[in-house]
Amino acid sequence: MTNRTAHESLAGWPPPVLDPAGPFAEPLNTLTWGLLAMAAGVTLVVLVALGVALFGPTAWRRKLGGETLIWIAGLGFPLVVLSALLIWGLSLTNRLAEAPQPGDLRVRVTGEMWWWRVAYLDETGREAFQDANEIHIPVGRPIAFELETTDVIHSFWVPRLAGKLDMIPGRRNVLRLQADKPGTYAGQCAEYCGGAHALMAFVVVAHAPEDYERWRAQTSRPAIVPVQSTGAAAFDRAGCGACHTVRGTSANGVAGPDLTHVGSRQTLGAGVLPNNAGTMAGWIADSQAIKPGNRMPAYPVLTGPELRAISSYLESLK
Repeated sequence: MTNRTAHESLAGWPPPVLDPAGPFAEPLNTLTWGLLAMAAGVTLVVLVALGVALFGPTAWRRKLGGETLIWIAGLGFPLVVLSALLIWGLSLTNRLAEAPQPGDLRVRVTGEMWWWRVAYLDETGREAFQDANEIHIPVGRPIAFELETTDVIHSFWVPRLAGKLDMIPGRRNVLRLQADKPGTYAGQCAEYCGGAHALMAFVVVAHAPEDYERWRAQTSRPAIVPVQSTGAAAFDRAGCGACHTVRGTSANGVAGPDLTHVGSRQTLGAGVLPNNAGTMAGWIADSQAIKPGNRMPAYPVLTGPELRAISSYLESLK
């Protein structure tokens, strides 16, 4: 499975890198074009000097080999240019990693092999509820993302909203994002983290403020499970609750993604499959055939009716 094929169902994929959609991506876009222009200028200067050295008049070639020019072009020019670029770049990006301020919306994203744990924090910085592989934010408001990892180094990257920032074991890094208009913005792990690295995608869904408040109120609630649900019973018998949480039920595992509202997500497996009852059944039966190396075991012991019941139950959790 290629990277493009894996994410065909993911809205906003592939993410356009040089199309900023927020104030924290715009400076990076400016810096990128500035660096490209500077690289083109330096390349032109080098090519001109090379042409003079090879084909120019003898007097010019002697000047190119003079000690004064070597000091100026070999030391002075790079020192001035690189220092100016460093100062300019720092001035453009100094707000990207500001610490969370009182009143900020805060989202803690934890990179895991190979998916994203998303925790929404309250005003005191405590976890309010969890989701996975999708991040929902209101438009027009800076969001402080607290980035962590439970295993290896990952890198959080939403090209249209901000730059890349690594998730380092034992550290919590902060990245600020803001979307200027509603939409779905694709993201990807940008640091090689193992065999399924290319299949570790996510989306940021930006809502109008009133829509975001409705989404947050809905998603923070426990799951609504039908009384005497066949799928819920099969889910419990298979031991799924040992790894997954479904708030409002006895399932309280923390090893895997929170499934309280899994039916409302766009994709499964961090962008590998579109989310519906059929793909859910396939993922449960043998996720290793779909995303090799992920930490969910295959369940060949489940019968066809059990798979359909569990997948229908999970699809109903919205």
